[in-house]
Amino acid sequence: MKTAGKTARRRSREIALQALYAWQLGRGDALEHLREIDDDGRTDRALAEALVRGVQSRTSELEALITSCIDREFRRLSPVERAILYIGAFELQQHPETPFKVVINEAIELGKSFGGTGGYKFVNGVLEKLALGLRSQEVARSRLPA
Repeated sequence: MKTAGKTARRRSREIALQALYAWQLGRGDALEHLREIDDDGRTDRALAEALVRGVQSRTSELEALITSCIDREFRRLSPVERAILYIGAFELQQHPETPFKVVINEAIELGKSFGGTGGYKFVNGVLEKLALGLRSQEVARSRLPA
């Protein structure tokens, strides 16, 4: 996988996604998996671990948030889509210092890199709905004319 030009934060989200994907498939401890991923120091490990810990500690809550924005059963989503949506929902909910547009754009990039064809469009739509609910004032400010 080509990683040149990617920020440490993007790479952190990528390895968090990989760890959460493995965890969903029952392939062991997500944090241990995250620590085993060789990244040559190109990530913000603290962010990656915070994302994994945060998602795991709030799985039910995040699933409920996501489910309220989709038109299918949560379990029918692919493990990649679920992991991306978990990360995006967690960041929207727990990291207000990260602009909602950044959260959504990062999730779209994860979807393009790791998801199925066109899956990033689904992720975008879900996270846009979540942002409206979780960060309504920020979203409204972004829509004001400059």
